[in-house]
Amino acid sequence: MHIDARTLNNGSLIEGDVCIVGAGASGISIALEWLNSPYKVILLEGGGFSYEDETQELFRGKTTGQPYYPLKSSRLHYFGGTTGHWGGMCSTMDEIDFRKRDWVENSGWPIQRSDLDPFYKRAHPILELGPYEYSLDYWLKQDESLIPLPLDKNVVYSKMWQFSPPTRFGKTYKDVIVNAPNLTLYTYANVVDIKAFEHLKSVQEVTVKNHAGKTHTVRAKYFILACNGIQNPRLLLASNQQFPNGLGNENDVVGRYFMEHLEIKSAELWLEDAKKMNLYAWTGKPRAELAIAPSIQEKFRMLNGTASLSPLNIANKIKPAIETWSNQDPRASGEQLHSAHDKVDEKKWLLRLTTDLYKSYELFTRIEQFPNPDCRITLDTEKDALGVPRAKLHWQLGELEKRSIRNLYQIIGQQVGLAGIGRVRLMEYLQDETDKSWPSFTGGGWHHMGATRMHDDPKKGVVDSNCRVHSMENLFIAGDSCFTTGGAVNPTLSIVALSLRLSDHIKEIMKS
Repeated sequence: MHIDARTLNNGSLIEGDVCIVGAGASGISIALEWLNSPYKVILLEGGGFSYEDETQELFRGKTTGQPYYPLKSSRLHYFGGTTGHWGGMCSTMDEIDFRKRDWVENSGWPIQRSDLDPFYKRAHPILELGPYEYSLDYWLKQDESLIPLPLDKNVVYSKMWQFSPPTRFGKTYKDVIVNAPNLTLYTYANVVDIKAFEHLKSVQEVTVKNHAGKTHTVRAKYFILACNGIQNPRLLLASNQQFPNGLGNENDVVGRYFMEHLEIKSAELWLEDAKKMNLYAWTGKPRAELAIAPSIQEKFRMLNGTASLSPLNIANKIKPAIETWSNQDPRASGEQLHSAHDKVDEKKWLLRLTTDLYKSYELFTRIEQFPNPDCRITLDTEKDALGVPRAKLHWQLGELEKRSIRNLYQIIGQQVGLAGIGRVRLMEYLQDETDKSWPSFTGGGWHHMGATRMHDDPKKGVVDSNCRVHSMENLFIAGDSCFTTGGAVNPTLSIVALSLRLSDHIKEIMKS
């Protein structure tokens, strides 16, 4: 069932068993798990079924520190969320990402990669992906034209990716959600406050508002915040009538440890002989990026990252995303980004990787940040149209990130040299080891992780291993804001997997 919250009588009371706040990849994935169950499920979406600038304006915020994209245009605020302009890249996080690494401060999840494996597999059909296979050997058997670079795989290996169509959750799952007999989707229902019972140990209700001037109350047995990586901590911090520092923020952790995937062009690969590079081509089919083996990461005490390859004569003509994604309107930024690529007919050229031979390639980095408590989301003094303080992001990069990028390409360069196939040239900003500055083209992946991080210790994390807010018995958080570390892969597949795991956990609680 679908109800436009603007049409309800002001002050309406909405009640159910489970309330999911946010209808993006995480919220919709969870909602799908509850279809045809004996429970009454409420799904709250702040926007409608398409883009409206009045609603999108609620996401506007400020940034400080390392230059970043406009917050208003880095997420989409309507049913389906940011899957509306998601690129579809999917791969699994690595085992090392979950480990406590003594060279990566604040690392170590309270769960292991094996805990997510069954949920990764279940996430595949939701994201319309192929078989749950990410081993290079499997894909080489499927296509004999896929030939990896002859590097020592115990040092530098080819990490596999698959591509979702990409799944637009707002279109793909709209009818299923709207027609579900036990689920009610409320659009234009922006949660602006969370209220706990008098004992302050569990959530009693949430308050929703919209631009029509309507205010409603939603009560449920269990609440799941699935807003996104910035709005989850923002809502907790703004719910400060009963909790002066914000709900769940007794230890000043909410909003801290924000992480992005640092994405930046970094080096060039020059081959002695031109080769077909089908395995590394951006064709929409399974492809690979170069990655560093865990034992080598440990040896060099570096972060986890990957390098993708693009023909150098194409890559040199494309402006960095931090320059083209600069408009507050995500539609305008998207047009600027695609225009920059279309001018060089990038898709056509990249497809030619499967037929043409190239000797020179740009090496482009995606690398995790270390969980830095000073990299954080706080509340601004300015409020949005519904009375909620706007988010303020302080994005901060450090020495470990830059050293890790330099190590990544020094290691790849050594292996390329040992294999006798060419050489690697570092970009100028990486050549001086004493230079700690970042170039103007430094960007991120629009991946907002860590600001309600998972940790067994309430002093170091907001949620426990089951994504429950430590100080609340019935409040859970879904999405990449729960990530303890970010790994080197786009987060959507892991977001859906972790959301399915959370859904199963709540079902088990409700059975008891």
